[in-house]
Amino acid sequence: MSINKVFITGATGYIGGSVAAVLLKKGYAVSALVRKQADAEKLQTIGITPVLGSIHDMPVLRKAAADADAVIHTADSDDTYSVITFLEALKGTGKTFIFTSGSSLVGDNAKGEQGDFVYSEDIPVQPKLEKQHRVAINDYILAAAKDNIRTIVLVPTMIYGTGLGIKPHSIQVPMLIEISKEKQAGVYIEKGENKWSNVHIADLADLYVLALENAPSGSYFYTENGNASLKDIAVSISKVLGFEGKTESITLDSAISLWGPDAAAYGFASNSLVSSAKAKKLLGWQPKSDSILDDIETGSYHAIHRKE
Repeated sequence: MSINKVFITGATGYIGGSVAAVLLKKGYAVSALVRKQADAEKLQTIGITPVLGSIHDMPVLRKAAADADAVIHTADSDDTYSVITFLEALKGTGKTFIFTSGSSLVGDNAKGEQGDFVYSEDIPVQPKLEKQHRVAINDYILAAAKDNIRTIVLVPTMIYGTGLGIKPHSIQVPMLIEISKEKQAGVYIEKGENKWSNVHIADLADLYVLALENAPSGSYFYTENGNASLKDIAVSISKVLGFEGKTESITLDSAISLWGPDAAAYGFASNSLVSSAKAKKLLGWQPKSDSILDDIETGSYHAIHRKE
């Protein structure tokens, strides 16, 4: 089935907006779910057709899926209701459904300790209790390939760099930057030796398009092009903020008070290491960026925070 019309959720966000921008550049007709009229007008100015509603407006989702050749869902990796609605609407059509998950699903409860186990797609995930629902959603989507839906699951890691859409900033690094400003030092949790794989937003957006155009039905891809410890990230943040590399450890309990248990334990204190060899080999993905530390110190984050 040829693909021209793509409906995307999360186009006002960091990932979805970047994917939408690349799709537009490649000549796709892009429509996008949007909650606010003001954001709808912003999307219209860059060539995206807005569809007013939320991920729980089921009739809106059904019609959007019917009108499109493919759906790219980036809005919420933990919401089951929107997933079920899309899959029911797409059943038997042969259309494409690309879902955005997240690599915290392979995270451990490391509390800042170093771990070196690297997941590839052929290694079964035995998630911690907190992440079982995310793995279950992914499995459900992949199984829907039997219903004549071209299902694809992408699993981003820690994303960095300037977004290509209307939201320029990622989530994890800016959160660390804000607490580091408050502490006047780069911040990590406990020992900070835990490691996360990472990927530049522009490279990730390119991968979405490659998956849209070339991935087999029932595909699952990890997305990364490097990794770094949270302590090394703290050092780079400290440098860009002008703190001369000064860092400070905070306890996991303190981090939970700041960000909540999920973000603290699995976003910043866990190990989440994956390999994207499959995407590079099968889809021909060729990431151009390979260092989150360089990007923080000399790239997009440097440009923003050196001005403040």
